[in-house]
Amino acid sequence: MKFFDRTEEMTSLREIRGMAKDNAQFTVVTGRRRIGKTSLVWKAYEDEPILYFFVARKAEGELCEDYRLEIENKLGIPTIGRTESFAEVFEFLMKFSVDRPITLFIDEFQEFFRVNKSVYSDMQRIWDMYSSKARINLIVCGSIYSMMTKIFKDKKEPLYNRQTRFMTVRAFAPTVLKEILTEAYPEYTAEDLLALYSFTGGVAKYVQLLMDAGATTKEKMIRQIVKADSVFLGEGKAVLIEEFGKDYGIYFSILSAIARGKTSRSEIESVVGREIGGYLTKLENEYEVIAKKRPLFEKSSTKNVRYTIEDNFFTFWFRFIYKYSYMLEIENYESLKTIIKRDYETFSGLMLERYFRRVLIERQAYTRIGGWWDRKGENEIDIVVENELDCRATFFEVKRKGGNIDMELLEKKAAAFLRTTGEFKGYDISYKGLSMNDM
Repeated sequence: MKFFDRTEEMTSLREIRGMAKDNAQFTVVTGRRRIGKTSLVWKAYEDEPILYFFVARKAEGELCEDYRLEIENKLGIPTIGRTESFAEVFEFLMKFSVDRPITLFIDEFQEFFRVNKSVYSDMQRIWDMYSSKARINLIVCGSIYSMMTKIFKDKKEPLYNRQTRFMTVRAFAPTVLKEILTEAYPEYTAEDLLALYSFTGGVAKYVQLLMDAGATTKEKMIRQIVKADSVFLGEGKAVLIEEFGKDYGIYFSILSAIARGKTSRSEIESVVGREIGGYLTKLENEYEVIAKKRPLFEKSSTKNVRYTIEDNFFTFWFRFIYKYSYMLEIENYESLKTIIKRDYETFSGLMLERYFRRVLIERQAYTRIGGWWDRKGENEIDIVVENELDCRATFFEVKRKGGNIDMELLEKKAAAFLRTTGEFKGYDISYKGLSMNDM
């Protein structure tokens, strides 16, 4: 699959490179695994050689030897010779950049925690010493989001706030997924587009794996995901176990419950069988895997709260792969595919609502977008949007099939919203239905 999108990020990275020719720049690139961080940096700087340091899990001396060879090959200069210390390599490059601008890209930066934690304090000392006169474009990239956040946003860490830019790479937007499918399979249907969004969430690597395999329809995607040699089957564990550490079993139980529709704290605790407040807080604030949702204009910060898994792939993986892992253990792939197809309409209905929220966010036409439900559970509105600049609000009902949208019921729910919240007085109110025909 060719490179798609990321024009804003590439423009930003190229602007940073230009600035680094006069003043040292320190850019942090983060985002969940498989999102395409490394590919983005390579694409942005494909027009000139850059120093690429990959932080593998091996001895510091071995890494330094790799880096010495990279410097000699890319810059065509002799270095300090063999060294066991990354600090010496980094200081050499900082000094070198005073006379000649360079770009240094350090990938899997968080792995220095395992190689030698003191690397971070060494880098801080050297950066502070030379950055005022150096002309280095330093980019560090990491796949374990919680560790990267800790390195640069925890006041106790030596590199706290040393970065000049903090860039988060996001999943592909719906418009980009449409562009990708159009190129791969111009005859795609709305069902195929929804399946691609539902299964991958727009994560670049997952989209690439499907497109490169020719899995451009819903049926082909399911077959590609659920088979003996599929990378998707072990992907949830591969991505999340390193984030969660030894407590991953509890976190997995919580996420599995949420994926099955247990969205309140009490419902989740009834499934997990223990108090989970601290775990929910970490999942939301430290790992950013879940989000705490409240109805629009809800005044209480603790009541009427729902938890959701924000990542579509993780929602799918916990809903189907993790839940039915016992089938995979006996290689019963056909039964799992049957279950996915059986429950697909319900699962994709939730994803369709997310899809349209993303579309509405992309339009940049509203000042507020959210959902609403009352405390009794009698009334629920899928999407409510407001533009306070022109005093307009729209209530949306989302269904897979347009014929199932009941506009009269939507207006009754909206009336309950207006009574309960007291909002949108004097606004121009409208009501709309959204279905797969509108994708």
